[in-house]
Amino acid sequence: MGEPQPSLDLVEDLRLLLEFPFMRHALLAGTIVAVVAGVLGWFVVLRGETFTAHTLSVVGFPGAAGAVLAGVTPLAGLVLFCVLAALAIARLGHAATAERQADSAVIGAVQAVAMALGFLFVGLYGGLLDGIAQRLFGTVLGVTEQDVAALLITAVLALAVLATVGRRLLLASVDAEVAAARGVPARALSTLFLVLLGLAVAEVSQITGSLLVFALLVTPAATAQLLTARPARGVALSVAIALAVTWLGMAVAYFTVYPIGFFVTTLAFAAYLATRASRFALTAARRRWRVA
Repeated sequence: MGEPQPSLDLVEDLRLLLEFPFMRHALLAGTIVAVVAGVLGWFVVLRGETFTAHTLSVVGFPGAAGAVLAGVTPLAGLVLFCVLAALAIARLGHAATAERQADSAVIGAVQAVAMALGFLFVGLYGGLLDGIAQRLFGTVLGVTEQDVAALLITAVLALAVLATVGRRLLLASVDAEVAAARGVPARALSTLFLVLLGLAVAEVSQITGSLLVFALLVTPAATAQLLTARPARGVALSVAIALAVTWLGMAVAYFTVYPIGFFVTTLAFAAYLATRASRFALTAARRRWRVA
């Protein structure tokens, strides 16, 4: 069977895209992942925790490698390592702004240990882990019906918890002093959010790969915050952008030999650049109009 070829007939292309079960599973998984990434990513950008998100994505590498070494599903290793790393960062880090430099040192240390463990697991397996490139850079071939079910359960639980603490987390993220005065447990909320972020990273890595999680988790949210400062509208836009780049990236990847992570990352970054350029042009036009 030859490689599927795209055409100008969108209906036929969609039929080809949905012809095989593995692609339908991948699209379902991508939808779940995009929703989680859009919601959690908005808080990541708001709280300035992009470096933490990047570190947790790096932790996915030893998580997947260790799971293959142990003979279990890579998703289990991703979830375990990302959650443990989130707890380590929360326990060792410092929440105070004045100690942000200490936070960076702890996060960097966790990242270094994660990379070292990843290379160790690869070496113990004999230098070559089956499908490790796909786990690092993303694939649409390895998503099973069981993976979709696991992703859905994890996503529902994570979003339900976030919905429960969302208002208090938003207040603590925007104004920590006011939150403290109102008795909001900022440290506990921060730890809980990091655990949720770890779960989100484990999910997103199923589509983008462990090394490119950062693109889908942060870039759509950063684009949304350029467009609006309203929380509800910003979260909705973040989810919409994440869905758009995921669906389009998966569709393009299906008709090529290149990894899906490349297309999702490129499309997300292109959307961000286009938004920045549009805002710059609009601001310049307003200035010219005022001068005139």
